[in-house]
Amino acid sequence: MAYIDYYKVLGIDKKATADEIKKAYRKLARKYHPDVNPGDKEAERKFKELNEANEVLSNPANRAKYDQYGEHWKHGEQYEQAQQQHRSHQSRQGANYGGFSESDFGEGADFSDFFQSMFGAGSGGFSGSSRGRASGKFKGQDVEATLNLHLRDAAKTHQQTFDINGKKVRITIPAGIADGQKIKLKGHGNPGHNGGPSGDLFITFNIAEDHQFKRIGNDLTADLEIDLYTAILGGETLVKTIDGAVNLKVKPETQNGTKVKLKGKGFPVYKKEGEFGDLYVTYVVKIPTNLTDQERELFLQLKKISK
Repeated sequence: MAYIDYYKVLGIDKKATADEIKKAYRKLARKYHPDVNPGDKEAERKFKELNEANEVLSNPANRAKYDQYGEHWKHGEQYEQAQQQHRSHQSRQGANYGGFSESDFGEGADFSDFFQSMFGAGSGGFSGSSRGRASGKFKGQDVEATLNLHLRDAAKTHQQTFDINGKKVRITIPAGIADGQKIKLKGHGNPGHNGGPSGDLFITFNIAEDHQFKRIGNDLTADLEIDLYTAILGGETLVKTIDGAVNLKVKPETQNGTKVKLKGKGFPVYKKEGEFGDLYVTYVVKIPTNLTDQERELFLQLKKISK
């Protein structure tokens, strides 16, 4: 596989902060999302590259490996393990480890030569040859994945199935999962080497913004339009919550921008069944338009009376 510069893919500097990475990814993901570009293979390719770049650079540990090892970052852990085992073996026996010479592991050694000899040029994994030079047991490479969710899906416990390395993985997503939250599935990563354990699967959740609600922790905020007459005289109106609509009493003489709290009508608290945040509703008073002559006259009379 050709080397891909993840920083260039996201259009960011190597000194970019975590927030800058997240912002760049979201902007480009919206631009190249398959739903926005149906049937566009180039957009689909770019979207996959964006996801891959985000999975690596948004994870501090993987980003550090990528910055150090470049295109060989996935095998950085194996290199470090082999180096440590070799030094330990040398200190006990004063002998070479697994056929590697001192120059392979000495301070300042060129790890790119190590990767080429261990994995083969351009290889994405270990060689199956019995002549392979590494004989120790190594844990398989961890796998990073991003799962996109709508806000309303994240508000309910549900199951999802997706493919990782050709295997179907089914997970239960608890209600209340947060944007950017990461979960670990032990043993669902790449297979180990020489009988070593499989790596782990790390899933990062990317929760899209909702057209009606804004999430702040476990609370939700929303705007609610009410007509001028309800704002002045009071009354009832329907307000949509994350799990249905409820009646809301509007006090007389309610001002535009007034905020009210609906206790327990916010977002479910992660892994705390029955606990919810609050919903904060801001009233937006809608001024009537296209008035009839009679309505205009009544408003003029009201204006005179109020003076």
